[in-house]
Amino acid sequence: MNDRGKIFAIYGTVAVLSAVIIGTAMFLGNQVPEQPQPVFHDAGAEKVETFFQIPKDFSGVNQAGQQVKLSDLKGKVWLVAEFFAVCPHCAVRNGQELKSLFDEFKDHPDFHITCISVDPTTDTPERLVEYSKALGADPARWWFMSHPNEKETHEYLEKELKFIRVQERLDPADREANGRFQHDMSISLVDREWNVIGKWNLYGARSEEGRKQDPEAYERMKAELTGRLSEELEKNETAGIENLEEEPADDVIPDDE
Repeated sequence: MNDRGKIFAIYGTVAVLSAVIIGTAMFLGNQVPEQPQPVFHDAGAEKVETFFQIPKDFSGVNQAGQQVKLSDLKGKVWLVAEFFAVCPHCAVRNGQELKSLFDEFKDHPDFHITCISVDPTTDTPERLVEYSKALGADPARWWFMSHPNEKETHEYLEKELKFIRVQERLDPADREANGRFQHDMSISLVDREWNVIGKWNLYGARSEEGRKQDPEAYERMKAELTGRLSEELEKNETAGIENLEEEPADDVIPDDE
């Protein structure tokens, strides 16, 4: 075979192989189901009756300077969220989301909100007072709570309440713009028997990125949270109290002395 023949043979082989590869790829592509595009959702908002029961108690000081424990809320239906006073994102979430829920349900005697500081060193009692007054938070219905030990606080929030791990921002510009800590912006709902029964990231759903991925997520999640909260408040409170007396929390994380 001369050189010209060899060249034609090589190109012919390549053409055949290319056709086989393309045909195979098209065949396999048709066998793979179309993958849905990722959309914004709250990982904790699955529709289940009970997520988990809070295993341990937690104590601290609220904005009125009172020593309080989460177990003081047994028999109530309450919302719990993380915050720190100089966090700009918390100000939006607390001022718009939690404040609207507080105003809607504050007249129910069994309703309560608790915000736990992730920055107890900075969130002094004086700062907590100013913060709560700006939101019109009645200490009898809405605690801004600070435990003196930062490490114990973060561990409790992560391990017992199942919030995403608190992380300290190291980049100076990021820290200046967003505050010292990056933390979970979700709101969790706790029933009368101390079960965490739902978790909604309303702040994330209403953000620009959240709206872009799922324009209806915020309205849907807000309706779910409000509906579930109303449902729990309407339940017979005596049954829950009896169950709590039978199964008290294991341990209390005390204040440092």
